Amino acid sequence: MNILCLLDRGPLSYAEVDGVQREIHAAVARGEEPDTLIVWQAKDVYTAGRRTRPEDVPDPSVPVVKVDRGGSVTYHGPGQVIVYPIVRVRLPKDVVAFVRAVEAAVIEALSTFGVRGERIAGRSGVWVGGEKICAVGLKFASDTTMHGLALNVTTDVSKFFRVNPCGITDAGVTSMERQGVDASLEEAAAALTSALGKHLASFQQER
Repeated sequence: MNILCLLDRGPLSYAEVDGVQREIHAAVARGEEPDTLIVWQAKDVYTAGRRTRPEDVPDPSVPVVKVDRGGSVTYHGPGQVIVYPIVRVRLPKDVVAFVRAVEAAVIEALSTFGVRGERIAGRSGVWVGGEKICAVGLKFASDTTMHGLALNVTTDVSKFFRVNPCGITDAGVTSMERQGVDASLEEAAAALTSALGKHLASFQQER
């Protein structure tokens, strides 16, 4: 699997990387490019997925970018590693299994830093002690995935609470730093991409 790492460019605008994502997605879906993990860090932005309800953004002054992924509204910003797996999947595709594989990869990556990640029934993403550490929101188009995951490494988690993150009002948000881990974005990204490569291999179409 190809890795396009943009972390050395610092925080990037959502629109800029979304454009890159869609170009790569189209090429992967046509079979012209290999499956690719896009790794990046965002400038401050709130993105609202297809399940966002009006009450999930209680402050109308918060600027929100509407996006075509699953899930509700969330925050992206400095200190967070975002990974978009662009994967042309085997047929018949199993959306739930793919999401669970992404979550399993995050749990494995966190374990390398001594953090015990877990799933919570009925809620997407990865959690630590009842607080969300990684959001997962994906879309399948032309049998190829896009969007992905956002892992809080040194993120200022207070910024999540200008909205109801992921539509949830009864749980907190945490980060690797808040769990006592001193790791760079690059170190976290290396663990994530290694684990994703293993956990998503069975979903890839043969080339």
